[in-house]
Amino acid sequence: MPVHRSALSRIRALATAGAVLLAVLSLPRPAAAAASAPGAPPRGSAHMGMGVLAHDGRSGLPTVRTTRTEGVDVSSHQGDVAWTTLWNSGVRWAYAKATEGTYYTNPYHSQQYDGSYDVGMIRGAYHFGTPDTASGAAQADYFVDRGGGWSADGRTLPGVLDIEWNPYGDACYGKSPSAMVSWIRDFLDQYRYRTGRDAVLYTATSWWKQCTGDYAGFAATTPLWIARYASTVGELPAGWDAYTMWQYTSTGPTVGDHDLFNGTLDRVRAFALG
Repeated sequence: MPVHRSALSRIRALATAGAVLLAVLSLPRPAAAAASAPGAPPRGSAHMGMGVLAHDGRSGLPTVRTTRTEGVDVSSHQGDVAWTTLWNSGVRWAYAKATEGTYYTNPYHSQQYDGSYDVGMIRGAYHFGTPDTASGAAQADYFVDRGGGWSADGRTLPGVLDIEWNPYGDACYGKSPSAMVSWIRDFLDQYRYRTGRDAVLYTATSWWKQCTGDYAGFAATTPLWIARYASTVGELPAGWDAYTMWQYTSTGPTVGDHDLFNGTLDRVRAFALG
């Protein structure tokens, strides 16, 4: 028996709709952030040095600063920053958190990144790495595309990978030392490919030993930003015999996280230029 024309049209429409649905279902989906441990802070809230006090403690402040340049690092938990106050106190460089994983962008990034620049500071952006949520290369792309780039204007510092204790769960993000080294390498390689600059690596020596097996292979090309709240930087991770920047406290004036660049202001400018 012949099929009625209207029935045939409905059959064709249903077939088309089914094909569209299958196509949509087959599309790749963005990786979701890994679940946090019970009682962990909300995703996106991580910042430089979040685990330093709990794991390494505090034991004094630097005593020699004449050949070092004061800086600060900020993230969303500081909100709008009083940049003029910081400038008047002697702060000359700053880093603002731009991103975390592939799921979070700092809503205060513009005020922090542009605001520091507007008062005369040399500034840069950092990314809080979460190796359990996406690849190193994917996170480097996410960072560069959302404020983590670099330009040779003499006022923009290279991007930073903040890699430290996982505030949301296992300290090493569930990775073996070799897998962690591979993840970090992927991030650094992709950042260099996208920007032409080597990213800075922010970490603490005790975490580096625990989670990378004290790997020494990045030191030749990667500037080190060491985290230690003490009167000296102490032992550095394997391979590095000097640091570029040092986060020395989380309880400084105006903004808690204060840092020292290992050189005078002209060296900060030279580092920005590349």
